[in-house]
Amino acid sequence: MSADTEPTTTAEPPKTAEKEAARAQESDDAAQPYGLPGKPLARGPFLFGLVGGLGVLTAIALAQMVVQSLSTIILIVVAMFLAVGLNPAVEALQRRGLARRGAISIVFAGVIVAFALFGLAVVPPVSQQLTEFVAAVPDYVTELGKNPTLHQLDADYQILAQLKTFVTTTLGPSLASGIMGAGLVVLNGVYTTVTLLVLMLYFLGSLHTIKEYLLKLVPSSRRTRTRAISEEILTGIGGYVAGNVLISIIAGVLSWIFLSVAGVQYALALALVVALTDLIPLVGATIGAVLVTGVAFLQSVPAGIACAIFFIVYQQVENYFIYPRVMKRSVDVAPAVTVIAALFGGALLGIVGALLAIPVAAAIALIIREVVVPRQDGV
Repeated sequence: MSADTEPTTTAEPPKTAEKEAARAQESDDAAQPYGLPGKPLARGPFLFGLVGGLGVLTAIALAQMVVQSLSTIILIVVAMFLAVGLNPAVEALQRRGLARRGAISIVFAGVIVAFALFGLAVVPPVSQQLTEFVAAVPDYVTELGKNPTLHQLDADYQILAQLKTFVTTTLGPSLASGIMGAGLVVLNGVYTTVTLLVLMLYFLGSLHTIKEYLLKLVPSSRRTRTRAISEEILTGIGGYVAGNVLISIIAGVLSWIFLSVAGVQYALALALVVALTDLIPLVGATIGAVLVTGVAFLQSVPAGIACAIFFIVYQQVENYFIYPRVMKRSVDVAPAVTVIAALFGGALLGIVGALLAIPVAAAIALIIREVVVPRQDGV
């Protein structure tokens, strides 16, 4: 062996295939930590029936959830409806240079003041009447005790003893439970009102954010048209709410002027009742007129007759002059459709449904006119 000859070493060839396989296995293990999925189940009749039964049970559970939370859903819808209706007032204040938060604060403060004024105008007369009635009860009892006919009937049939037994055994517990129930109703009403105001405030503050978020769910090719239609719908709802409130204010102011001139007691409270009931479509004005006329008849027959004549004349003026002029720029719905929508809304959701039915009908009419009819014309 020569000195310049270098020793040769036999190097082992790299096992690239095994390394690639190990690397692939490691990546599969990382991607599927619980192993590879198995074969799908056979689509037999048993599996089909099981899936169908689970779907039916899910639908029933969802329907029960909707029914049980219907009051909450209605509260949310009403709050959103009021927020959309008050939004034009907020935007009007914004156009005068106010920030949106400041405009919302002013509008919300106006709503709170309106609620407070209504309570101050209605609660004192009612409490005064109840106080006068309770104070007059002993006099009524004394007058009944002096009645000779009642003396004779009591001697024959023991009416006073039976009346005492009825009061102690039946009437007393019923009144106690009724007072507790009335207190719970009042508390529930206060809670609902506060919740409605808070939801309305939140919706007013985030109305633009909600609109933009919902528009993102629409395909981009149809987003511009959807935005234009939705803005027109919201403008119509806002105009309807503002117009309805304006008509109610006119009815309340004119009723207050007439009742004050006619000398009817509690004219302001009765006028507020007229304004509140006038918000209800179709029958609201009639309900308020009947209530106020009945109260006027309790005070004097001439005052009741005068109230009846006034409300009959005013309703004709409102139906044929005030309402068409105020509502002509807000909702574009045929009169027959308005009546039918209010009837269906009242049958489904009561007063709330009647209030929401007309703007909903206007929105449906707009969608049919702008979407359905052009599509049918192009077929």
